[in-house]
Amino acid sequence: MKSTRGWMMLLVALLAAAAAVVLVSKLMQSQRSGNQIVVAAVDVELGARLSPEMLRLTPWPADAVPPGAFRSLDELGTRVVKASLLRGEPLIEGKLAPVGSKGGLSSVVAEGKRAMTVRVNDVVGVAGFALPGTYVDIMVNTQSDGRRGNDEKAISKIVLERILVLAVAQEANRDETKPKVVNAVTLEVDPRQAELLDLARSVGTLSLVLRNQIDPTPGATGGATKATLFNHEPLPAAAPAPARSAVLVRTYRPTAQAEPAKPGDCVEVIRGTVRTKECF
Repeated sequence: MKSTRGWMMLLVALLAAAAAVVLVSKLMQSQRSGNQIVVAAVDVELGARLSPEMLRLTPWPADAVPPGAFRSLDELGTRVVKASLLRGEPLIEGKLAPVGSKGGLSSVVAEGKRAMTVRVNDVVGVAGFALPGTYVDIMVNTQSDGRRGNDEKAISKIVLERILVLAVAQEANRDETKPKVVNAVTLEVDPRQAELLDLARSVGTLSLVLRNQIDPTPGATGGATKATLFNHEPLPAAAPAPARSAVLVRTYRPTAQAEPAKPGDCVEVIRGTVRTKECF
């Protein structure tokens, strides 16, 4: 009897739990069904023009709607995206080009900026790591007028800093991270920078210098010449010779010796059997 009552209580508890789950699920579904936003139905590349098959409405929690989200497909029309979108990602105003953009790379160029392409190789293009979305400095190697006469000297100088790479070759996808060696890079510059870049590539050889994307610090340099290349740092001073302990040195000089007396006139004297020699 007691076991039957226990099983009955367990069954009632399970039914109550299942009913609670169903009610909560229906409540959340009803809340979401009244709040829908537009998301990408497929992966959308930068510069693409939106079409109805690229988008769909999906329920979204009311307290988690991102700022600038769209609630109707009619609001988008044929807008152009200026940032790549992944499938299921919400569309927001910040990722769309201004109304009236025709699509393509021109819609990605910021207001007041220009897109300019320069020829590169595997070395100039930083071994293929100058990808769309990265920032580079532009360095030129050329001949500058010398200070004396008409002599010229080679110089390398950074002429433009923190330039955004818009595209490499004909691709503007910013989601890739693998290096890609190409023969042309498109950069975003203002009109004045475009003039400097065109002059730099006509008078010398360009090099791209990859830089940190969040580092705005300018590099104030005067350029490098042959003189600074070989004398960029003063030579280290010669180390002083170690001090030597004082040593008493005695010099011995030979003492003067008396010169032997020069012999004078000598005579031999014989006295009996004794023979002597006397000098005077």
